[in-house]
Amino acid sequence: MTVSSFMPAVTQMIYDMGLQQYLNGITFECPAVALAEKKVAVRYKLEGQVLTSEEINTIFSKTKAEGGTLYYVDEPVLEEIAPDIIFTQDVCDVCQIDTECVATSAYKLPKIPKLISITPNSLEDVFENAITIAEAMGKKEVGLAYVAKLKERVYKIVDTQRAKRIQAKSVMLLEWINPLFNCGHWIPHQIGYAGGIDLLSHPSGDSIVIPWDKIVKYDPEILIIAPCGYGISRTLEDMQFLEEKPEWKSLRAVKNEQVFIADFEMFTQSSAGTLVNGIECLAKIIHPEHFNISEELQQKFTNYNQLLVLE
Repeated sequence: MTVSSFMPAVTQMIYDMGLQQYLNGITFECPAVALAEKKVAVRYKLEGQVLTSEEINTIFSKTKAEGGTLYYVDEPVLEEIAPDIIFTQDVCDVCQIDTECVATSAYKLPKIPKLISITPNSLEDVFENAITIAEAMGKKEVGLAYVAKLKERVYKIVDTQRAKRIQAKSVMLLEWINPLFNCGHWIPHQIGYAGGIDLLSHPSGDSIVIPWDKIVKYDPEILIIAPCGYGISRTLEDMQFLEEKPEWKSLRAVKNEQVFIADFEMFTQSSAGTLVNGIECLAKIIHPEHFNISEELQQKFTNYNQLLVLE
């Protein structure tokens, strides 16, 4: 059996479960380990360009309004791979190629593959997706074991909060800076498991543009900035858009040095393992006195105010 993954989160989970020997055919933005070993069958028209978050949003919005897409299948590569299964997604056609676009190319192949859309809305959906992926590859028991271990880590965090009677804190996580997007889908659930609550989020639903004045009125205790597709260094380049806002310095999180920048893969990449990493990091951010994390995870986020001091 040969499977292709046109969703970075699926590729990550396939590797996490040790099933990568069945994988060939990935996207240009899949994890580095996969890019070093597998053929890339999905490309991006803006590859290599350096754009601001505002420019990216404008290009995507214009392309979508015109009925186009910035992603495409490298059909000769896909035909060479001849996969039996292609994992696609329909969560967001802005961030990744969708099933409809994949189908246009896949149905031209001499051997038509089975298309399986991995489209989670909640954190529990993501766990179920891992089992679906493993089962499609004839390894359901591997998926069940993988999910069980991840849930143990989540339950440990919840049990600690219960035992210590930890009170939840108000949090806001931004999925984009310019324009401002709140967090949606599974991210509010991650925040909840970590001992926080984001009252401006959209649980199990799409992230949406949110007015700055709503954030000012909400005035969360903790502000986390994790733009989709951005690592910490890339996010720092766009922080000016927030700092230029007149009420920025009056926000409680800014005054109390509780602004954090985090790697996107722990939140907007819906692989079960990275999302559990995100919950553990959130627990450390929200309740630092009660949780410890590995040095590796500590590198996945940073306190923005402390970075300014270092500069």
